Amino acid sequence: MDGTIVRINATLLQWLGLERDAVVDRMRFSDLLTVGGRLYHETHFSPLLYMRGQVSGIALEMRAAEGTRLPVLVSSAVKHDSGGEPLLINTNVFDATERRAYEEELLHRRKEAERARIEAERARQQADTDRARLRETLAVLQRALLPGKLPTVPGMEAASYYYPASPHQLSGDFYDLVRLDETRWAFFLGDVRGKGPEAATLTARARYALRAAALHASDPAEALRTLNTVLVEGQALDEEPRHCTVVFGLLEPGGDGGPARVRLASGGHPPAMVLRADGRVDLLTTLGGMLVGVLPGADFVSAETTLAPGDTLLLYTDGLTEARTGPRRDTLYGEEALLAFVADHAPSSPTKAITVLSDLLRSFGDGLDDDTALLALGVPASRASAGRADTA
Repeated sequence: MDGTIVRINATLLQWLGLERDAVVDRMRFSDLLTVGGRLYHETHFSPLLYMRGQVSGIALEMRAAEGTRLPVLVSSAVKHDSGGEPLLINTNVFDATERRAYEEELLHRRKEAERARIEAERARQQADTDRARLRETLAVLQRALLPGKLPTVPGMEAASYYYPASPHQLSGDFYDLVRLDETRWAFFLGDVRGKGPEAATLTARARYALRAAALHASDPAEALRTLNTVLVEGQALDEEPRHCTVVFGLLEPGGDGGPARVRLASGGHPPAMVLRADGRVDLLTTLGGMLVGVLPGADFVSAETTLAPGDTLLLYTDGLTEARTGPRRDTLYGEEALLAFVADHAPSSPTKAITVLSDLLRSFGDGLDDDTALLALGVPASRASAGRADTA
C-alpha cells in the first residue's frame, strides 16, 4: 500500500527497458514516472485512489530507457484481504503512444485551423480597410470631376444631382455651369462611354475642353466641334477608342426675373426637357446629333428656347431612362415613362424637379446599373403666377 512494486510483468519491463531485479521490492510505482507525472501522482492520483479505492484512465508519462518518455493511461484499484483490510494496489498500464500522437495531431490541426482563421480575419479586415480607402479615394476623384457647388446665376435658379451606381468605380458622367461674362453663362452635361480610370480620364479631358471652348464659342455647336477635335486627336493615344454624348448650352438670363434665352447643341445625347409654368413639357429635339469623339467631321444639332418665369430646363444622362424595372435586362424605364413622370410634376422649380427625380432614382434600387447626372436651370415663377398656382 506504500507503492512498493512487488510484481511487474515482462511487457512493462520491456517498454521501460528495465530488469526485474532492479524494480521488484526496490522501487515504488511513482519512481517509474517522470517528474511531472510523479507530482501529479502524489497530489491527485494517490489521494483519489485511497479515497475511492480505484482510479481509471489517468494520463501520465513514464521514464523509459535512455531518457525517453512513454505516454501511458493508468488505472489502479485497491485489493483487500478476506478481512476487508487493504492489501495491495493493482495497477494496469496501457501504452498511449498512438493516442498521444493522435491527440498531438488534433492539437496541431486545431492550432493550424485557429491560425488560418486569424489570418483570414486579418485578411478580411485588411480588405475592408482597403475597400474603405478605395471608396474614399474614388469619392475624392469623383468630386474632382464634378463641380462642388453650382454658381449663383442672377435672376435664375440652378440645381444638380449625381447618383453613383457603384461606390467602387469612377463615373463617366459630368456636368458644369460656367460664367462667361456679365450676360452669358455656359452649361453642359455629358456621359462618357464606359467606367473606371480610362473613362474618368476622358471625362476630365471633356469637361476642361468644354470650359475652355465656352470662352471662345459663338454658338453651342462650335463648342462641341472643338471638343470633338480634342477627343478624336486623343484617340490615337488610347488603346480602346472612347466617345461621349454631350449637350452644351449658352444661357442669357433676362435679369430682374425676366425670360432667359437658351441655345444648346447636342451630340448624341437624350433631348432636354422644358417644364413650362402652365404644366406643359416640351422636348428640345436634337435628333441627328452625332456622338462626340468618333468622327473628325461630326455634325451636331442645335435647338433654342426661351425660359419664361416658372419654366425649368432639365438635362439628364441615360442612366435614368435605362434603369431596369423588371427581371429582364431589357425591361427599361424608358424615355416615354420619364416624360410622363416629369409631366405629372410640372410645373416644378429646378430644386423641386431634381428632388423628385433623385427620389425616382433611389426607387429603382438594384435596377440602376449606370450612374446618372441631373442638371436643371429655371427662372423663378413671378409672385403673381405663384399666387395663381397656389390658388389653383
